[in-house]
Amino acid sequence: MSRLAFKSVVYHGYLRLGELDAVPANGQSFQFPNNEIRIHHISPISHRCPPLSILHTVSSSSVRCKLEPFAPVEQANLINLHASCFQESKTAVVLLGDEEIHLVAMPSKQKKFPCFWCFSVPLGLYESSLGLLNLRCLAIVFDLDETLIVANTMKSYGDRIEALRGRIARETDSVRMSGMSAELKRYVDDRALLKQYADSNCVVDNGKMYKVQVEEVPQLSDSHEKVVRPVIRLQEKNIILTRINPEIRETSVLVRLRPAWDKLRSYLIANGRKRFEVYVCTMAERDYALEMWRLLDPEACLINKKQLLNQVVCSRKSLLNVFQDGNCHPKMAMVIDDRSKVWEDRDQPRVHVVPPFAPYYAPQAETANAVPVLYMARKVACKVRGYFFKDFDENLLRKISEVFYEDEVVTLPHAPDVSNYLTSKDSGCVTNGSANAPFAYGIHGAETNERLNHLGENHAVDVAGIPVKETPDVKSETSQPTIGPNASRALMPSQEIGLLGNLARQDFSLSDQEHDMEGRILLMKHGPDLNNQRSGESLVLSRPPMQLHSANIQPQGARPVEEDSNVGHVNSGSPSSGSQQSGRKHSFSIFCKRSHLPFLSNSSNHRWIHLGRVARVW
Repeated sequence: MSRLAFKSVVYHGYLRLGELDAVPANGQSFQFPNNEIRIHHISPISHRCPPLSILHTVSSSSVRCKLEPFAPVEQANLINLHASCFQESKTAVVLLGDEEIHLVAMPSKQKKFPCFWCFSVPLGLYESSLGLLNLRCLAIVFDLDETLIVANTMKSYGDRIEALRGRIARETDSVRMSGMSAELKRYVDDRALLKQYADSNCVVDNGKMYKVQVEEVPQLSDSHEKVVRPVIRLQEKNIILTRINPEIRETSVLVRLRPAWDKLRSYLIANGRKRFEVYVCTMAERDYALEMWRLLDPEACLINKKQLLNQVVCSRKSLLNVFQDGNCHPKMAMVIDDRSKVWEDRDQPRVHVVPPFAPYYAPQAETANAVPVLYMARKVACKVRGYFFKDFDENLLRKISEVFYEDEVVTLPHAPDVSNYLTSKDSGCVTNGSANAPFAYGIHGAETNERLNHLGENHAVDVAGIPVKETPDVKSETSQPTIGPNASRALMPSQEIGLLGNLARQDFSLSDQEHDMEGRILLMKHGPDLNNQRSGESLVLSRPPMQLHSANIQPQGARPVEEDSNVGHVNSGSPSSGSQQSGRKHSFSIFCKRSHLPFLSNSSNHRWIHLGRVARVW
């Protein structure tokens, strides 16, 4: 260890605790301002995960420096701070600009106390990550248009009908003409429903009349006005009619919800326990995005109404934009989207790509398969979460318990990352029939400008509600992302289940003992009980006799942690050899043939891209 140390005075508030040497670590040179370590607060207690495991997972810069006593002079205040943090799984937090420096109390082989490792993270990230990891929760980010919904206004229906009629007039193939005519009829029928709703606040469907039901939209903040919307829900058809601006009939929208959304939603919050913290990222207008999400989550079970403005993000597709408030680390998040290229390059390995929702071009695509697209997304999410916490518990927690202050930082085990458990965004992706769709679904951005300009003359109300999706430049395809260091130890979720069914040979079960139609899914386990681990550590570190006054090191903002005794580890061992992999691929091919569906290999010749929001395969 380098001895180029900086002697630093440690304060907690105005109380001087003593002096420590700041020793460079991991080849980095770090020095506290004015050689003063000013502790701002003590972090909340971690009930399940030691602080070192949390910080190693979410810190991008590893250990910034190490702190150790510069002389064998007993410093009771520092010793008590160290013992309190170590035994209660807390950290001492120093604020430097927009980042937090966390002092992690470490055991010492040489009885060199007090000693700390220092990590830096963005403001608020440690506390939010502590909550997620203790609750065995990850983050999941949803796109809206063509992923969960398809929405149209009278104008967008008119544009599509006109374009389709032109294509039919030029078509000479009778089979294709028949398909386009059926698509045209679906557009015409839905436009008729929307027109009835816009004109009379009621619709007649299959001889039955449906009148609007008034739905009150919760106020998102004190600055937001109370909004009441006239809504019609055709449950059997997964259709909802609503208005982005209740006072303006021209903002009426017909929304089709993707089948099996209720299955995915129920998994995310089964038994009232969140498995994923839910976010939305869309390039649509905010009013439109908030209303579409309200239709998807009417009881605000997935996103609390107080968090909507923070967790429904309308911006360019980037996980850093989604988590700009330090509420999660991208390594702990996965994305469900029908396109990956709209996301930043560094985020694309965390995107699970689903076929675009095309209810007009290919209405049978969602129901033709035994396993709907969103049900498969649910299974992928379940397995990603399972492998993440299996790796966290069996690899990270187990090895970190053997790490001492004197050890080199490079000996730390690798941290789990969601991208390690998702295969390439394109592997196994099966078209739903929309690859040759004449145009993308949803509402065009041009309509927004025209609608705003047209209504602005007669209405003082802001009509910001029509979705606008940017069409990014299509970049050249790159090779598939490299699977992380866990690849040799565990099969990736989509390698086991593809996008059509569960082909895994291992037995799995959901933590709520719910059975999948394709097989039992991954069982996950609590992390080790840190309180029970202290007996082994007490041989190395025992609590010093003196303690600081509780007012000086009292943790702030500690949260109660919900326990769940049903969560467990994967019981099976490491996955299989190449022969088993080959068998899975063969079984997958047979499954596709029996289902009369194409089997897309991992070859680079089978890639999903989107040209102007139109999905194509080449």
